[in-house]
Amino acid sequence: MAQTLYDRTIAFAGICQAVKLVQQTARDGTCDRDALEACLNSIVVTDPSNTIEIFGCESNLRIGLETLSAEIDSTPSGNEITRYLVSVMALERKLSSRRDSMAQLGDRIDTAKRQIDHFELLDDQMVSNLANIYLDIISPLGPRIQVTGTPAHLQQQNVQHKVRALLLAAVRGAVLWRQVGGKRRHLIFGRKQMVEQAKILLARS
Repeated sequence: MAQTLYDRTIAFAGICQAVKLVQQTARDGTCDRDALEACLNSIVVTDPSNTIEIFGCESNLRIGLETLSAEIDSTPSGNEITRYLVSVMALERKLSSRRDSMAQLGDRIDTAKRQIDHFELLDDQMVSNLANIYLDIISPLGPRIQVTGTPAHLQQQNVQHKVRALLLAAVRGAVLWRQVGGKRRHLIFGRKQMVEQAKILLARS
């Protein structure tokens, strides 16, 4: 996989989109269906020829690119997004240091890929299956991510499943970020470049 500014921006936008949809789902009980599908599909694309193939196309990441360019650290909602991002990156670091967990994750994702032959990706059963992968393998690795939202929505099982499936997609994005050479220093010193790249991609998508 190439390790360019473009690739890092795409990978980071993938994480941003997943956590933005977590926020939307927790607050409203629902989120953009196409953006959700792009996030969940990224979980099961395990042998891509390039970075963008994981998400299909640049326009599928519009919400993530918008979040990257406008919301991180700049607004109260951005602070929540940043908190989710930090938590997801911490979980990915723990995951990458556990070969047993990585192997389990690979097996479970292979099973999920086979299930797509029988279920649509956004079927409740499929979303539930992806949520369970997060619950069984990722969640035990570190402190639970505290998702805030509307209690009436968060008590609904289908909302809980969607949130966990999206958190799994966010971790997938964080794995990709590492694969394309993303490092903490890029977030501290290179964020302005990523924001500029995101704006270029938004203008053409």
